[in-house]
Amino acid sequence: MNADAQPPLLVFIHGGPTSACFPVLDPRIQYWTQRGFAVADLNYRGSSGYGRDYRQTLHLRWGEVDVEDACAVVAHLAARKLIDPQRAFIRGGSAGGYTTLCALAFHAVFRAGASLYGVSDPQALARTTHKFEGDYLDWLIGDPVADAERYQRRTPLLHAANIKVPVIFFQGELDAVVVPEQTRSMLDALKANGVQAEGHFYPSERHGFRTASNLAHALDEEWRFYRRVLEGC
Repeated sequence: MNADAQPPLLVFIHGGPTSACFPVLDPRIQYWTQRGFAVADLNYRGSSGYGRDYRQTLHLRWGEVDVEDACAVVAHLAARKLIDPQRAFIRGGSAGGYTTLCALAFHAVFRAGASLYGVSDPQALARTTHKFEGDYLDWLIGDPVADAERYQRRTPLLHAANIKVPVIFFQGELDAVVVPEQTRSMLDALKANGVQAEGHFYPSERHGFRTASNLAHALDEEWRFYRRVLEGC
């Protein structure tokens, strides 16, 4: 990369989705900054730690306000000439993967994205996940039956044809929260549309990777993926 150029940006989307990222040492951020990326570790509307009103803004609007904020941080940093907006990437795991896929499906802001065991079909998630997560989805989007149209509008899998940029997926085969079929369905839909997409599946992993070798492999493959995209710019 040209040292004099504005750097590419990688937007981190936390899981939760009402969790948060914190201003503490994060080796993952160091990994990316050492490779020339600016990193925005985003606490979008709905994240914890900013008061009840801030968190409540995500009520029934998951897949909207979080995505809007992910796109807004690119515009904010670009306006200050801190990053190259044509080389903005987005990544997230679990709920963060859902925000990532929504951003790619419904906005033309990011050059590519990475979904780590991310939700591509929230209505299918409501059918297969445990009761706590199911009730949580009612708060985040609505009742899967009564609000089926809203779910459909915010389901990346149903709008896969809108995604025109490369996407990489990472998935544990033993994941009982976001089942592997969700990731495979999204991956297959993108490939069928001629989109550059690749998936990495880990037989021993569940929801969130634990094995050091798998974590290292996923990080390295994600970097190689972005590098290929950047080289094609």
